[in-house]
Amino acid sequence: MFLPPDLSALLRSSFTDRSAGGKFLSYVLPDDYTLGLATARYLFKALDGKGNVVILEGIPANTTAIERLRGFNDALKEFPGVKLLASKSGNYQRKPAQGLMEGWIKQFPQIDGVIAANDSMAAAALETLDANNRKALVVGINGSKEAVELIKSGKMLASGEFNGFVIGCVATEIAAGILRKQPVPQELIIRPTIYDKANYEQYQARIDMKQCPTLAEETKN
Repeated sequence: MFLPPDLSALLRSSFTDRSAGGKFLSYVLPDDYTLGLATARYLFKALDGKGNVVILEGIPANTTAIERLRGFNDALKEFPGVKLLASKSGNYQRKPAQGLMEGWIKQFPQIDGVIAANDSMAAAALETLDANNRKALVVGINGSKEAVELIKSGKMLASGEFNGFVIGCVATEIAAGILRKQPVPQELIIRPTIYDKANYEQYQARIDMKQCPTLAEETKN
């Protein structure tokens, strides 16, 4: 959207973290730590709190990857019956994730769950498991259309939502509120949402980028 020069220099938003400089009127941010924590907890509960899992990490120096991994690891502390077999970076890409999964399948006779830091790696893990006649519960992060299709088919357990469309919708509404001199939150942390087979239809409009969630919806308890 167009902003007057005096406001465009002040109104900024981030998809990952807070900028080191500049004057900000409002932040709209995801909470990657809580998203990672919630996604891992969902998997561990589906495993009844026991089993062997592997983690496909994101890009090591990336803020989203660091925070999601921290959430995964903190969830592991809550479930002593869940054993972490391996945790390595797949760089948020399919081919590296596939290579890791192929190695782990050869190394470990029993993998019960896979936590992927994004949906592309989760899809690669599923493809690799299928190709090797192995079964495991798989979760990812992004809430992508591909992931939802895999969830609908019963192949993928769940995906934590990281939706730039949602962030953009809310940030634009806040920007409009600032222009209208209305009160707006100085900071809005997008709450973690987990898509699964029971609820994906509820979120289909925003998955398809056809309906913006409102600021009121994102701020309600």
